[in-house]
Amino acid sequence: MSWLRLIRSRRVGVVTFWRLLEEYGSARAALLALPEVARAAGVEGYAPCPEGVVLAECKAGRAAGARLLCRGEPAYPQALADLADAPPVLWAMGDPAVAARPMVALVGARNASSLGTRMARKLAEGIGQAGYTVVSGLARGIDAAAHLAALPTGTVAVMAGGVDVIYPAENAGLAREIAEKGLRLSEQPPGLEPLARHFPLRNRIVSGLAAAVVVVEAAARSGSLITAKTALDQGREVLAVPGHPFDGRAAGCNLLIRDGATLARGVEDVLDGLAAKAAPLRASRPSAEDAPGRRAAAEVPQQAPAARPKAELRALHRRILDRLGPAPLAEDQLIRDLAVAPAAVAPELVALELDGQILRHPGGLLSRAV
Repeated sequence: MSWLRLIRSRRVGVVTFWRLLEEYGSARAALLALPEVARAAGVEGYAPCPEGVVLAECKAGRAAGARLLCRGEPAYPQALADLADAPPVLWAMGDPAVAARPMVALVGARNASSLGTRMARKLAEGIGQAGYTVVSGLARGIDAAAHLAALPTGTVAVMAGGVDVIYPAENAGLAREIAEKGLRLSEQPPGLEPLARHFPLRNRIVSGLAAAVVVVEAAARSGSLITAKTALDQGREVLAVPGHPFDGRAAGCNLLIRDGATLARGVEDVLDGLAAKAAPLRASRPSAEDAPGRRAAAEVPQQAPAARPKAELRALHRRILDRLGPAPLAEDQLIRDLAVAPAAVAPELVALELDGQILRHPGGLLSRAV
């Protein structure tokens, strides 16, 4: 309950959630500290997510037939646990065991060509027969073709909105089959309609679940390329199916290959790419005692670090904001540019995020709110 309240609290993103948990020792302690953290950032009257809101969310999840998976619990997908921005909680519909096997993501264009969907089906069938679960985002086009072909061997659909909200509606039948034979996942509350900002968040889970991401068709500027970039940031293998230079749907794949992605002509290339990885993904899951309900002893507020002079904090905030612009910057690069100890910068980034002055993006990136 405390985990769910913390992640649903206003202006608390995933990275901030983990930072607060590390700093205060438990979600309950972080919830108690949040109003003061917000006040120090200049936000008066801040209140964490009310208990009634998460009780209603849990009721909606049960009504939809979903279950809550928390990081640190056995059913939580192991491949996600080592990510800095791993979702603290996931709503799941279906069999979580499907996500316990090694996975490969297949993504691509919504307006896929006939050849593209045929390739996606062939890849999904071969990858499934080789013992991998196929992951995708349940979009029309390449995603839907990959899910459908992988139903007999196992597939995971990551939803941008609530796990019970099917988008696009045309995939409702496919979504039902995935819940019966595979697994649907979402970090969003049940019943939430997906918004544009939810899709990049969804994409990081698609790539984070997988040992490799295969892009079948993608325009030069597309969500599939964002997924590929996130996969690289996460240390995953990226492969792309080449296409004709005159076909705009192949432009993104051709760019990926030009920039070093592995060329995928068929299932054999994908399996070779997986075998060529220097080491398998290591799931660095937190110990069982980190899971909610298993840290009763830790649910005691920890002593906050010594307060720094307000003038010093304001000066640091100005320096941080001066360094950031609308284009995302890696957090570690920001800290190097500031030449300030990471332990001193981290809580101020949380404060600025709570104040709405900076935004966090997948891959450990920060930007200044416009």
